[in-house]
Amino acid sequence: MDKYEKVFELAKRRGFLWNSFELYGGSRGFYDYGPLGSTLKRRIEQTWREFYVIQEGFMEIECPTIGIEEVFIASGHVGGFSDPLCECVNCKEAFRADHLVQNVMEAAGTLSAEELTRVIKENEIRCPECGGEFGDAYEFNLMFKTTIGPGTGRQGYLRPETAQGMFVDFQRLSRFYRDKLPFGAVQIGKSYRNEIAPRQGVIRLREFTQAECEIFVDPRNKKHPNFERFADKELVLYSQKAQEKGESFRMTVREAVKAGVIAHEVLGYNIALTNEFLTKVGIDPAKLRFRQHLTDEMAHYAIDCWDAEIETERFGWVEIVGIADRTDYDLKAHARVSKTELYVYVEYDEPKMVTRFVVKPNMGKLGPVFKGKAKAVADALKQLSEEELSKDEIKVTVEGEELTVGSDAVDFAEETVKISGENVIPHVIEPSYGIDRIFYGIMEHAYDEENVAQKVAESGLKGAEEAEKEFEAGKDEGEAEGEEEARLVMHFTSAVAPVQVAVLPLLTRKELADPAKDIIAKLREKTLLVNYDDSGTIGRRYRRNDEIGTPYCVTVDYDTLKDGTVTIRDRDSMRQIRAPIQGIENTLYELIYRGRAFESAGKTFNF
Repeated sequence: MDKYEKVFELAKRRGFLWNSFELYGGSRGFYDYGPLGSTLKRRIEQTWREFYVIQEGFMEIECPTIGIEEVFIASGHVGGFSDPLCECVNCKEAFRADHLVQNVMEAAGTLSAEELTRVIKENEIRCPECGGEFGDAYEFNLMFKTTIGPGTGRQGYLRPETAQGMFVDFQRLSRFYRDKLPFGAVQIGKSYRNEIAPRQGVIRLREFTQAECEIFVDPRNKKHPNFERFADKELVLYSQKAQEKGESFRMTVREAVKAGVIAHEVLGYNIALTNEFLTKVGIDPAKLRFRQHLTDEMAHYAIDCWDAEIETERFGWVEIVGIADRTDYDLKAHARVSKTELYVYVEYDEPKMVTRFVVKPNMGKLGPVFKGKAKAVADALKQLSEEELSKDEIKVTVEGEELTVGSDAVDFAEETVKISGENVIPHVIEPSYGIDRIFYGIMEHAYDEENVAQKVAESGLKGAEEAEKEFEAGKDEGEAEGEEEARLVMHFTSAVAPVQVAVLPLLTRKELADPAKDIIAKLREKTLLVNYDDSGTIGRRYRRNDEIGTPYCVTVDYDTLKDGTVTIRDRDSMRQIRAPIQGIENTLYELIYRGRAFESAGKTFNF
């Protein structure tokens, strides 16, 4: 059993993840988040909000998960959001064609469906399920199509990403931020992609959660006002050149921007911010890198794009965040389809005298000739050069029709005017987070199996023999022989642990249960996530809480009734201290949120 299987076994057993529709046989690409999984996921999302909404000041919006067709025509999803599909002629199972050939060639994702068909046939690649032959590959659009309204209705789609809502709301957002660049908006919500063959747990889902930020910046100034915050932060980078050598390298953000490895300060800042977030929620820094998109995979509109990738045992390096400079592509695309100009008017520090070419259509002459098309003709004339306007018959194209305009219907000239500012179409910097993939990364990186006797001996807690006896007392009846030395523990960070404190009365007796419940009430007033557990031996309860990643356990025993103190146990070190009940809520809050040293919170007694 590899780590992936171990993580999922634990996730299902302890209520982190369950297969959706299990009662009816399930369906690939869908998972339910159980009580602990849902809490862990929400805490990841809330930490993300703390970074982007509270610290960065980008306000959150919420848009429909269903969009009208025009939105996705403008974004390019209707025409180009597809993956190459290949079906087995024998068993009819569908596969991603580029995934089928990735072991026999590099850059499989850049090949067309026709090229993939040729590679599959030349290499005699067979169906992994039944060994059958494959038919020809073809492009399969990944969006879920729906109808809005009764009858034939209006064509719509479930959104494949959260970003488009923020682009469509650009005018409103611009006014909200008083037309001052830079500004940004964030959105956390569900997106949908009809994946061909989702076979990687929550890494590839048909319904998934995205957390995206769209930062609108002045294209003439991509310096970041807080760049110094991360300028000297060292990151693991896997640039285009590094990928040619097959080796990543370490470099500070300042050095990377100065050398042109990262395009500019705003992008560098956001890559470093991503690193800060991921390590805070529990991604192992030793298994995290930032990979630059290669030239042949970089979107045609992007200046630069980097993926935060994590190393996993089964799947290797997996992308969990994308950070891209999307230029003005999205706003121009929506402006073109909606026929609405999308820009920000930026005032100069001082007015400027400029000479410019001005075109003045004569609406008095255009109106009678072109009637309802007169405005469109006038707009088309404004786009022509002086040479084109100097002809006796001027040609313009409106709604696909070529029209002829008389030279007397338009005037043009160069004139010097004083201007106070200009219209700027912002560029967009987009950090896009896959919350479900981050969830799995945290689970795998937190998962650990320890030898208890060896750990306590190395930590100086007590003798190995004593520790083994303690755990033996905590075993469930029927537990396999030889397992007494194993401890399964999830090393969740305090930022995301679904249960922060477990309160455990030593025995299920009223005189111990009552003070335990009083402690719970105090902890909940401090907004701590608390679990009460009085089932089984104390050793077994410790192990149970280790498995769900509870950072601290508080044990109420008979000494509590005598001196008003309780035992606090640290999950990772297994050390224990005695601390007074008086102020216990503040003590635990400081341990969890303020980084207080564990030994300073009470009197140690198990060294």
